[in-house]
Amino acid sequence: MAMIPNQLPRLAADPTGRSLGLDLPPGALTGPADAPYIWSGHGAAGPAAWSALRPAARSAGLLPVLLGGDWSLDQWELEPGRMSDPADHDADEVLAEFWDANASDEIPESAGWPGLAPAQPCDTDPDKAAAAVAEMLTEPGFWLEDARPALVPARRSADIPAVIGWSGPLNHENDVARLCAVLRSWEDRFGARVVALTFDQLVVSVGSPPQTLEEAEALAAEHFAFCPDNIDQGPRGGLRAYAQTGLLDSPVWTFWWD
Repeated sequence: MAMIPNQLPRLAADPTGRSLGLDLPPGALTGPADAPYIWSGHGAAGPAAWSALRPAARSAGLLPVLLGGDWSLDQWELEPGRMSDPADHDADEVLAEFWDANASDEIPESAGWPGLAPAQPCDTDPDKAAAAVAEMLTEPGFWLEDARPALVPARRSADIPAVIGWSGPLNHENDVARLCAVLRSWEDRFGARVVALTFDQLVVSVGSPPQTLEEAEALAAEHFAFCPDNIDQGPRGGLRAYAQTGLLDSPVWTFWWD
């Protein structure tokens, strides 16, 4: 995978990141000593953490992400060396393959792959939208209130799962870079950003969600191909119900693989 210069090793001698213009809380590096692939805080991020971490993108090429769930990173089975490069994959081809493999069994009378949904006009800064979602999810009482802050050396938010070798979708796809190619396409078409990961969940902020049911239904086909469990194990009603309740004007997309 094409990598940017990795500034994380500097945090071994400078754990606060002051040499990078940061003020990090106590945390730890994961990965080889000369090439760690993630820094994660020891404590809960809190609503202000995302905005505090954002300068790392400009000063050091380190992108923020929240890490949720009770499992520590050494239980996540991260394997970055097994992942390919998202740039080697085409989002439309990846989704079409997944659709052909799953739709005929799970969606009665489904037609062939309908293709990618149209891009949405972007009236909102995607990074500001991500910050707002991260702040909301880490407020007391929300399901990611105990999520830890993390930084990853990635060129773009969509690449974060591949850079750290995340295995959350293992039962669906063992090379997460293929899914990252789809995330790149969602970045371009919907202003999406990877905001949070747990052992088997992915949370994405959306700067430009679909505004009509027709647009949402077109996107629902992509979500089914990307993560069939979202529809198969969600509320009854199929793609139309999912589009109406989960995608229409929604600033957050959540994916879970059984």
